[in-house]
Amino acid sequence: MLKLWLPAACAVILSLSACNNVNQLTISEEETENQRNMGEEIEKEEKELSGNNSSEDKAERVPTGQSDKYEPIVVENYFQDHIEFELEKDNVFAEPDQVMFPENYTDLEGVLTFRGGHWRDRPSFGSISSSSKMVLEEQWSFTTGHNEDWGGGAGWTGQPAIIKWDEEIRKVMNIKEEFKEKENFVEIIQGSLDGNIYFFDLESGKQSREPIRVQNPIKGSVSVDSRGYPLLYQGDGVPRSDDKKGEDNFGFNIFSLLDGELLHHIDGRDEYAYREWGAFDGSALINRETDTLITGGENGIFYNIKLNTVFDKVEGSISVSPEEQKMRYEIEGNDYQGIENSVAVYKNIAYFADNGGSILAVNLADNKPIWALPPLDDTDSTIVLEIIDDVPFLYTGTEVDIQGENGDAYLRKINGITGEVVWQKSHFAYYYPGVVGGVLATPVLGKESMDGLIIYTVARHQGLYEGIMVALDSETGEEVWRWEMDDYAWSSPVDVYNENGDGFLIQADFGGNLHILNGLTGEVLDSKNFGRNIEASPAVYNDRIVFASRSGKIHQVKIK
Repeated sequence: MLKLWLPAACAVILSLSACNNVNQLTISEEETENQRNMGEEIEKEEKELSGNNSSEDKAERVPTGQSDKYEPIVVENYFQDHIEFELEKDNVFAEPDQVMFPENYTDLEGVLTFRGGHWRDRPSFGSISSSSKMVLEEQWSFTTGHNEDWGGGAGWTGQPAIIKWDEEIRKVMNIKEEFKEKENFVEIIQGSLDGNIYFFDLESGKQSREPIRVQNPIKGSVSVDSRGYPLLYQGDGVPRSDDKKGEDNFGFNIFSLLDGELLHHIDGRDEYAYREWGAFDGSALINRETDTLITGGENGIFYNIKLNTVFDKVEGSISVSPEEQKMRYEIEGNDYQGIENSVAVYKNIAYFADNGGSILAVNLADNKPIWALPPLDDTDSTIVLEIIDDVPFLYTGTEVDIQGENGDAYLRKINGITGEVVWQKSHFAYYYPGVVGGVLATPVLGKESMDGLIIYTVARHQGLYEGIMVALDSETGEEVWRWEMDDYAWSSPVDVYNENGDGFLIQADFGGNLHILNGLTGEVLDSKNFGRNIEASPAVYNDRIVFASRSGKIHQVKIK
């Protein structure tokens, strides 16, 4: 078993110094050297413990999500000196192997949650043809309703779910008859700012069932149950009163996909929370082996929920009886609780960032924080995990928000076991109230031909409405290539691959453009304009790109 050691030497993993006007954040050379030395000491100790003293051993990447030995991480020491936390229910403990997520998030075809799974590194499913000319061709579009304050379509993060249902499950759901019998039926599920959840046939664009009316505008990305059960998980973006559920209808919902019925509602305006804002922009994870749900709220609460699901496929019935375990926390120097990104998980350790820019690791066995990095700046971009020699490494980026007028967005690689910052890079970005600059897009971890690259998109770099995409060497953080963008992007890039393993990137932007790039060079191969800001993140199924824009439309585009 991989043991997590946190000696006292890790007391200051990252030291931050902020000016009084919070316009600048600095890290001294001495502190950087201390980080490096501590990391070397920890690595030496881990090797001695494991009986491996060879300094020439090279880390082995595990791009497919498989490892030779899959056992839980046993946490023997916690570093909590600068963390105040509280569990709503005391004495909650399970053995690590009883809460561990499986190596593969799901056995189903599709993209079931934001960025595809618990490592948040799979926003596409399948592959494109090796004979594709890399031309983007729209196949269909759909116009949503309109909210008087937020419009229609989708905003950040707004990624659709795409799923190929099991035939037996499909037949008991309220899908329209023409699709119950359709061979190779693949369904798109898209939350909208108009307060509806829409369902479509991927190929034709026809509505596959009636929308679920949530009322509250949906900004985040929906999740489908990773077991293939007819359950849908959705968070509200902003509140809007609803006669059916009352003014407190602001939070997180679980719907039955047998009939669209609301099965469970979590009120985000929770007296237990340190923060009153009750939105859920993060996309939930479902552990298919333990029947649990993991998510974070903008109220600053981390949720670990036993669903107690009862699904009778023969009778066509499903129910949940959730038991909520909630953890609230405060970190020294961080006044901004709120989890807007989607929680990432490796085995029994969950990772997330918050509105103050702290990064937290939480043990799912007892729901307690293991370590936390001090605040840096608002971090809404979801953490991406890379597993090397059974050690999770975190890739994360900050906004330019708390700093005030303009500053630096920080791109970091962090050891998920020790909390050590492996490398850190910065890029200048402009601050604009309400629509900030920096990293809002979740990075892409390269695979196949792009293995060894981590690709970030930075908004409002160089100019107020411009941006940049940078590909970094994932081991060193050194820049490999860059693409200077005429229009900035909050939308997350998506990596796709052909049958030969050649990698390409899909990137949408503020100008309403959808681009496809060569993943090794950053060369733009084709672009197509869709009229207005594409803030939401696409999902891809084979050669089909699905995304929504702020123009009030949902699009399906084919790579030809």
